[in-house]
Amino acid sequence: MKMMARRWIAWGGVAVLLMVVVTVACDCWVATSTQDRLYDRVEAIPPRALGLVLGTSERLGNGRRNLYFVARIQAAAGLYHAGKVRHLLLSGDNRRVDYNEPEAMRQALLQAGVPDQAMTLDYAGLRTLDSIVRAAEVFGQTQLTVISQRFHNERALFIAERSGLDAIGFDAADVPALYGVKTRLREAVARLWAVLDVYLLQTRPRFIGPAVDITLKPAD
Repeated sequence: MKMMARRWIAWGGVAVLLMVVVTVACDCWVATSTQDRLYDRVEAIPPRALGLVLGTSERLGNGRRNLYFVARIQAAAGLYHAGKVRHLLLSGDNRRVDYNEPEAMRQALLQAGVPDQAMTLDYAGLRTLDSIVRAAEVFGQTQLTVISQRFHNERALFIAERSGLDAIGFDAADVPALYGVKTRLREAVARLWAVLDVYLLQTRPRFIGPAVDITLKPAD
């Protein structure tokens, strides 16, 4: 009986170790495969017609302002005002009536001086994969700039490349290390799922729906 228990413990330990190794490998793969398409200075990034802003909650569970949200809004507004993007696609979660990431981004960007006609809202960006695939298949985009924090951009560009979308990323300001520990751990698991989604599961967005045209203002 004790021998059997030891075997189960040993096999369990091997399984956990294997899962950790695979997760770390996927994390490194996603990061290293996207480095040449990431920018953190407005003056350095090539102009693109459209910027895709990936959604997050405006506030944390304790009611405090979400610093990830604040930084993404600042980055998106900065790119728009610098002429690096001409239109912003705000993609986020609106699965509940009382939770609307795209509208929260819109209101914040209006306050930052971005005109309403320069924004389109995607209410079905439930996951990063959904936001990326819908940008191509629903909103008809073939080339864009993804706007989020670097760790998030790496995963978004990994998915975009394997979805046939020509994407570069602009890194919004990061948050203090301790503030984002939980997010970073969750991101490692999300990268494992991203690899499984695109290579094994062939995951599709939860919602696709009819095509939506985006009217871009003429380039200066």
